Amino acid sequence: MYAPGVTVLVPLKPLAEAKSRLRGAAPDHEDLVLALARATVRAALAAAGVARVLVVTRDPVAAAELRGCGAGVAADDGRDLNDALRRAAAAVAGPVAALPADLPALRPAELAQALAAAGGRRAFVPDADGVGTVLLVAAPGRPLDPRFGAGSAAAHERTGAARLTGDWPTLRRDVDTADDLAVVRGWGLLRTGATA
Repeated sequence: MYAPGVTVLVPLKPLAEAKSRLRGAAPDHEDLVLALARATVRAALAAAGVARVLVVTRDPVAAAELRGCGAGVAADDGRDLNDALRRAAAAVAGPVAALPADLPALRPAELAQALAAAGGRRAFVPDADGVGTVLLVAAPGRPLDPRFGAGSAAAHERTGAARLTGDWPTLRRDVDTADDLAVVRGWGLLRTGATA
C-alpha cells in the first residue's frame, strides 16, 4: 500500500463551467457533470488505503450533492484548479493525492493498486491517451505540486514525478468528450446523463 489513510482531492469547477467539451452530450449538462463526479467519489471512497475524499469546489449544489456521497468538501479559493489543489493539499495532514472528477468507470481496486505502485514517490498516472493526468500522488511530507491542464502528463514528468503505467483501464478513462462518454456507456455505465 502507498500509505494508510490517503486523502484524495477531487477538484470540481462550478457546474455551469465544468466539462465544456461535453456540452450537448446529455439532455442536462449539469446533471451529467454531477453524475461523473458522484461515480468518481464513490469509487475513490471504496478504494483500499483511501481514508477520505475531499471535493475541492466553490459550487454549493455540487458540495451538497457530494457530501451526500460521503465526501468532505474543501473550499476552492484558488486562482485556478492547480492553485486550488495546492492550497487544499497544504491543509491536509498525511498522504495526499489528486484525482479528476470525471472517472465514472473507476474500479476501486485500480485506484488502490496505483496508490500502492507510487511506493512513497511523487508519481502520476497518465490518461488513456498518455497526454493528460488521472492521478497525482504526493511523496510523503512533500508538496503535491499539481500541473493539471493541457499536456499535464509531460508537465508532471518534467517536475520529477514518476510515470506509472499499470494495467488500469478504468482509472485511465477520464471523460472529456462525447467519444469518451460513449466508451464509458459502452461498458454499461452512465446510461443516462442523470445516472451514476
